[in-house]
Amino acid sequence: MTVGAEEAGQRLDNFLMARLRGVPRTRVYRMLRKGEVRVNKGRAAPSYRIRHGDVVRIPPVRQSAPRQDAGRPPQGIARLEERILYEDERLLVLDKPSGMAVHGGSGASFGVIETLRAIRPDAPYLELVHRLDKETSGCLLIAKRRSYLRSLHELLREGRLDKRYLALVRGQWHLGSRRLEDRLRTHHREGGERHVKADEHGKIAVSRFTPVQILRSASLVEVQLFTGRTHQIRVQAAAAGHPLAGDRKYGDADFNRHLAKLGLKRMFLHAHSLEYDDPRTGEPRSFSSPLPDDLRAVLEAVERWRA
Repeated sequence: MTVGAEEAGQRLDNFLMARLRGVPRTRVYRMLRKGEVRVNKGRAAPSYRIRHGDVVRIPPVRQSAPRQDAGRPPQGIARLEERILYEDERLLVLDKPSGMAVHGGSGASFGVIETLRAIRPDAPYLELVHRLDKETSGCLLIAKRRSYLRSLHELLREGRLDKRYLALVRGQWHLGSRRLEDRLRTHHREGGERHVKADEHGKIAVSRFTPVQILRSASLVEVQLFTGRTHQIRVQAAAAGHPLAGDRKYGDADFNRHLAKLGLKRMFLHAHSLEYDDPRTGEPRSFSSPLPDDLRAVLEAVERWRA
């Protein structure tokens, strides 16, 4: 295969997995490790960034036959298109619902990106620009061209894409607008569960927490992300003594039980705004999603809560 302009810039392993759907990741990496994949007749590392004009040799490999229901999104999920906030020839902005992963698992599991591809089979390209946790709702960027994806990833790396969240945390936040910097490292527990901890050898994580509404027992805060580490907001909020409401991994169990009685059924975290200057035109772009009804109802219940 000869690499086109729209495909250039991505990692070789990602390029292969996009074309070998149904092939296990371990098989793809074994092919790379053994030199079965060649780029311009030579070996290449999984992290190699393919370039326009590169010739990639992919060996014959057996791909799993798709399950009968694997090509059909679950009932009701096809209405995902109704949650599109904005769309043009290069970009799609989605108001992601809580409870839906951005990526599906194996078999018939569908995430946001698989569902969009299923309900738009003729779309030449759809790829996530960034990720949100399954329970997190709100603004999600999806690129419709690889060149635009590269440009947005550059903005992310340079900290020029402003991402802001609304979160309900335990207690009264009297720290003012506080910039938090930590080094976070992801640990994998038995069974593959990810758990993030502060670690001097971890990657730097930077956020700014600003109070929006301080109540008697909880506070609504806006969180601006300068980096995008795994579970960053959740870990930093807990470390500051104000864990997120509904967070079963890093949160406060008693606080969560009280909020469950008030109707909270998930983690109170919503990606409410995205802003950046368009990499092609330089024009400012801004997208926002209001607090969903379920979280707004919980916030109103907390306002009345005098426990």
